[in-house]
Amino acid sequence: MVNIMEGACIDLFKPELVFLDLEAGDRHDLFRQLGSALASLGYIEDTWYEAIVEREQDFPTGLQFEAVAVALPHVDPVHLKKPYIAVVRPRTPVVFEGMAGIGGDVSAELIVNLGLTGHAEGQVAVLQALMNVFLDAAAVADIMAQTTPEGVSAAMRRYCGQGFA
Repeated sequence: MVNIMEGACIDLFKPELVFLDLEAGDRHDLFRQLGSALASLGYIEDTWYEAIVEREQDFPTGLQFEAVAVALPHVDPVHLKKPYIAVVRPRTPVVFEGMAGIGGDVSAELIVNLGLTGHAEGQVAVLQALMNVFLDAAAVADIMAQTTPEGVSAAMRRYCGQGFA
C-alpha cells in the first residue's frame, strides 16, 4: 500500500506513465488512448474507461491556473489493479469542463490522471500537493519544458515531493 500522506506517492510518477505529444480529438479520445496504455501496463480494470467518462461528466476536473490549464481526472479504486499517476501533455490542449462549474471550459495543456487506491485523505493530500505545484509558475515552466518522459516524471517527483515536506 502506498503511504500517500508521507509523500510516497511521488514514487508513482514513472516515465512509463508519462505521455508526451498525445494526439487527442477530445477528452473521450484521450481517455481511450490513455486507458489502452494503462491496461497494457496492467494498471487498470476493464471498467476504467466507462468509470472515468462518467465521473468526469458528474464531477468535472478542469482547472485554469495562471501558469497552466490542467485537468485532474480520476476514478474510484475499484477500477484499478494497482496505484499510478499518469501525466499527459497532449500535442494540442484538450477541453475539459471546469471543476465545480468554475469558469466554464478549460483547455487543458496538462492532464494528471490519479489512480490512487488509498484513503480519501491521501487523495486530498495528493491534490493539495499538485495544486501547490500548479500555482508555482517556475515549477510549471520546468515541467512543461521537459522533452522526455524521464524528465517530466523527475520534475513531477521533485515538485510534488515538496508538498509533503
